[in-house]
Amino acid sequence: MSALLPSPGQDCRTLVEEAVFTACRLELMALKPGNVHIHAEGHGMSVAQFLDSAAAIAPILATPGRPVGDAILRAVGATREVAGCNTNLGIVLLLAPLAAAALCRDKGEPLRLRLARVLDGLDVADAADAFAAIRLALPAGLGAADQHDVAGTPRVDLRAAMAAAADRDLIARQYATAFADVFTFGVARGRSALRRGAGAAEAASAIHLGFMALHPDTHIARKHGAAVAERVRQQAFRLERRLAVGPAFGGTPDAGRRLLAFDRALKRRGLNPGTSADLTVACLFVLRLAGDLPAGPWPPDDFRRSYLKPTIAKPTDTGDAQCLRSTRLWSAKHWWATATRSLTSISSSVRAAAPPRPPSARP
Repeated sequence: MSALLPSPGQDCRTLVEEAVFTACRLELMALKPGNVHIHAEGHGMSVAQFLDSAAAIAPILATPGRPVGDAILRAVGATREVAGCNTNLGIVLLLAPLAAAALCRDKGEPLRLRLARVLDGLDVADAADAFAAIRLALPAGLGAADQHDVAGTPRVDLRAAMAAAADRDLIARQYATAFADVFTFGVARGRSALRRGAGAAEAASAIHLGFMALHPDTHIARKHGAAVAERVRQQAFRLERRLAVGPAFGGTPDAGRRLLAFDRALKRRGLNPGTSADLTVACLFVLRLAGDLPAGPWPPDDFRRSYLKPTIAKPTDTGDAQCLRSTRLWSAKHWWATATRSLTSISSSVRAAAPPRPPSARP
């Protein structure tokens, strides 16, 4: 497939918005041990919350000229409104600079070079907005830092603040290394899986398990300690070695069973490799922009579709636009149905609590 960006005559903003959406929903379609996905929810969160969050952040991140910090803060605020909890802080932190780089329409420059310029241009205002977004999201296990603590006022630009946390947080490390893990490992791994015949969801699973096997997940480390995170990494490494030998990652019934078993084991212990999932979304975003991945339908006709037989629509400009519109419509219908149920429940409660009128007052 040819790269989607830059392309004369096309609406860059629409393409970036669709790529954000596609990355988020493909990540939900993939069987990712320990995370929320269409095959098994968990950690008190639902697929619908993540999908509504994606609908909320996509247009914000795809707005040209918006500073990275402002985009992060607005996206996190929009997520809180539709999901009521932190579903995508890490995703937003990763996609905001990537989207800003994708919106730069300089001809002939690869995405990572544009990204390096975006990161170099981050300032203290970006750091202040990002810190405010992190405080708003209230991520689990955040704790306090010796320098550049998000509870205080930043004195350095956002990239410098992230660099100070790079040794303990993989998302922060991407800012310090121009997203080295995303481009040199995750994107390359996704392309390798696709060349070997994997579907889009299977490629996402390969990226996710690869990150779990490569690094101790920093979300697990923050909540449960470094020793637990390392044990999970070792388990993921052993499973990844078993699955990587096939012609297509996860393309057998045994692979699906092993991934689901690992998924159940992690969720029973309350272990959520969220950082690995966030990095997976960033990789899928890059792959979509490069044209390696199709848009894919959402919501799927069979919500609990088989992991071994993913259905991906043939990518077309018309299909992409229809997919984006249908997903927004689905999200709006879901929100309206929830709001209607809530209002009905409140109205019933008020009627039940109201004292009966005296007979003289009745008509």
